[in-house]
Amino acid sequence: MIRVSGLTKQYGKKAAVKGIDFTVEPGQVTGFLGPNGAGKSTTMRMMVGLDRPTAGFAEVNGRNYRDLAAPLREAGVLLDARAAHRRRTAYKHLLAVAATHGIDKRRVHEVMGITGIEPVAHKRVGGFSLGMGQRLGIATALLGDPPTIILDEPVNGLDPDGILWIRELLRRLAAEGRTVLLSSHLMSEMTQTADHLVVIGQGRILADGPLQEVVSSVTRPKVRARTREPQRLATALVELATGPGAAVSVVADGTVEIEGLSAEDVARAAAWHGIVFHELTTVEGSLEEAYLALTAHDTEYRSAAIDSQTNGATR
Repeated sequence: MIRVSGLTKQYGKKAAVKGIDFTVEPGQVTGFLGPNGAGKSTTMRMMVGLDRPTAGFAEVNGRNYRDLAAPLREAGVLLDARAAHRRRTAYKHLLAVAATHGIDKRRVHEVMGITGIEPVAHKRVGGFSLGMGQRLGIATALLGDPPTIILDEPVNGLDPDGILWIRELLRRLAAEGRTVLLSSHLMSEMTQTADHLVVIGQGRILADGPLQEVVSSVTRPKVRARTREPQRLATALVELATGPGAAVSVVADGTVEIEGLSAEDVARAAAWHGIVFHELTTVEGSLEEAYLALTAHDTEYRSAAIDSQTNGATR
């Protein structure tokens, strides 16, 4: 288990993390989300003793990380896949790390097999692609067969096969009862991997709960209808869509999108007006929509909108 309580980090006058509290439970994958500059990396660094908190604490398996006698056997950590010595081979890098904890060579070969780096075991790390470097970092994190796994952006640089592999690996580790904390900017991947979400923005917790609960708390389902008479259907539905947040629109492909009414309401109105559907679908809110809604006022680095009148040129 990872427990964070009152965790605060101050850099001069700037508070990077502001008294946050959350728990990462075993047996599930917890996704850690937030915009750039939100405090995710600082929080993860404090978890593993690389940064000292200004206030509060973070415990790994009930203890301060720096107090663990054999940290690699307690928590496998990947914060920077480029941390390996560039002139060492992958095998020698893993062997050197294993030696610090008295881990047998057989385990080195096991993690190379798990992560698929055996074919490049005797190549120097400096020549690795970003994806292969990520695999080596994950192999290093798994060396001590730890009950807790902390990974920061592990899918960076991985090809589709590699992304599928890391997804299945993390799900299997959680199924074994391990605690898994995963940071990623890929919403589609987080949707398929995480059970629980912690969302942070400008150093504060914005959401903490099961993935579907977080999504449903800030998004509303939409009903999409296709018919040969989209404008007539939209006109009929506008009379019904009078509640808070209700809206009816016809999008470019002729689909009618409805918020604030159920599919049953839409079907009943269409039947009353003699309108025939080609398609009627309820679409639940996505994690991406929920994330953007949660962080709308907490994005520190926001790009300027591109003015179509200037063809995207900057002046």
